[in-house]
Amino acid sequence: MLIGQNTFAELGFPGRLIAVEGLDGSGKSTQIYLLKRWLELEGARVFFSEWNSSELVKSATSKGKKRELLTPTTFSLIHATDFADRYERQLVPLLRAGYIVLCDRYVYTAFARDVVRGCPSKWVRGNYNFACLPDLTFFFNAGLEVSLRRILDNRPELKYFEAGMDLKLSTDPYESFRIFQGRILEQYLAMSTEFNFVVVDANQPVETQQSIVRQIVGSRIDVSKYLAVKY
Repeated sequence: MLIGQNTFAELGFPGRLIAVEGLDGSGKSTQIYLLKRWLELEGARVFFSEWNSSELVKSATSKGKKRELLTPTTFSLIHATDFADRYERQLVPLLRAGYIVLCDRYVYTAFARDVVRGCPSKWVRGNYNFACLPDLTFFFNAGLEVSLRRILDNRPELKYFEAGMDLKLSTDPYESFRIFQGRILEQYLAMSTEFNFVVVDANQPVETQQSIVRQIVGSRIDVSKYLAVKY
């Protein structure tokens, strides 16, 4: 474990960071959106950040993907740059200010995807060794067929990198998706114990999952401490 050994709470930050992880199509983005709305309705100070959203590298990543120019190493370094920019400019300052910060993917996404794409695990983790551990990490464990169906319910076809087509695993994008995402799932399951993920059965209905998420958040974080307005 080469990233920071401590959570933000253990280091004395007043804020708390909650991360969600899962395969593409697992429903994690839906769950963190619903969690965000619930916390906002409770009156909490909340900030949301998602993977690969830094303005510093967003356009470069988009162009590289469209032209299929990115090697696994380049892909990894761009995402590390994106994360470092958001971490320094957004996450840490807001955690110091006493916010609940919600992250749609954290460093574990790189640990899984980049390793499956062939980057050395020790090297990948070393690129993120400045980052503290989240105070709570949910892993939404959905079956491959469930994830695939959910993606195709919302759009007509798979994305090139999402299906792992750059790895030449199969000429069939659906089969490539199963192989690629299956390997990522293996990485996540191996990390779930190492990093104390809260594993949620993401094959369940959305409402059932969200009820579990809110119950766990409420039991581990005193939301009343993060109210935007205290009476």
